[in-house]
Amino acid sequence: MQIGMMGLGRMGANMVRRLMRGGHECVVYDINPKNVADLVAEGAVGAVSMEDFVSKLSKPACAWLMLPAAITGPNVEKLSGLMSAGDVIIDGGNSYYQDGVDLAEMLASKGISFVDVGTSGGVWGFERGFCLMIGGPDAAVQRLDPIFATLAPGAGDAGASTPSDTEHLRTARQGYLHCGPSGAGHFVKMVHNGIEYGMMDILKAANAGNRTHDVDAETSPLRSPQYYKFDIDMAAVSEVWRHGSVISSWLLDLTADALGRDPDLAGFSGRVSDSGEGRWTLQAAIDTGVPAPVLSSALFQRFSSRGEAEYADKLLSAMRLAFGGHHEKPKTGA
Repeated sequence: MQIGMMGLGRMGANMVRRLMRGGHECVVYDINPKNVADLVAEGAVGAVSMEDFVSKLSKPACAWLMLPAAITGPNVEKLSGLMSAGDVIIDGGNSYYQDGVDLAEMLASKGISFVDVGTSGGVWGFERGFCLMIGGPDAAVQRLDPIFATLAPGAGDAGASTPSDTEHLRTARQGYLHCGPSGAGHFVKMVHNGIEYGMMDILKAANAGNRTHDVDAETSPLRSPQYYKFDIDMAAVSEVWRHGSVISSWLLDLTADALGRDPDLAGFSGRVSDSGEGRWTLQAAIDTGVPAPVLSSALFQRFSSRGEAEYADKLLSAMRLAFGGHHEKPKTGA
């Protein structure tokens, strides 16, 4: 399959190399002519300008951008002016997911599909493969499947597909996942990059824009609900992160296994005990002046899970009722 790659930094160049090794034809363009020349010497088709780049793409064309987020939008707009209905533009950089939603809407008016691909793998991706978190229209994503399959690591020793797997889990075990509509790929990558901050819950709430919300003085409105309409498959996401992602770990393996068995975690109450090591580590951090905000937040969350914050929460409700007449809303599901 032919693919155009614009932006030939360390990741972009290695993606081209992996694709060519997999038998794909790559048309390449970068503002640095040497980056283009290096890949032409390895078998790529070089371009000297964006116009030249597009002219060398077979129709319907597929152009993948690996650019800094600050210049991705303007380049997508310029590129779209040179492309035609039926073409696909792919953004594989670390762009803000809301920009992806907006760009997809703009390109759809021209008949051009926009696919956002959160890409993890760093400088080791050429050999290990790249973990790909994909957002975009079904038809465009399916058309690009051979590209994604080549860039991804493959299952390797991390576990083969089983007959009961969904299509999501099948590709996730290969290292790539269609997460939802345009913007969903970068949304999942955003959480991926912040996973050390304990942000997986944000994935679970990514479809808040599809839900009905109370409109009253006690409920903060959801601004811009159009940016929160992703129904994320938590089990598949945790699975795809195991393959080629820089956050792969044994703990992630265990998380993926737990979500695969019970996606809603219905078998757990959420009460988390602690055996003391977290407290002692935090105390050592305090004694030695080492900042450990994530550890302290995680430890206090464990206390809260056991009802230790219940009295403080009740007191806060009492104060709000006293000063503003704010009555408690019933618990969700009550």
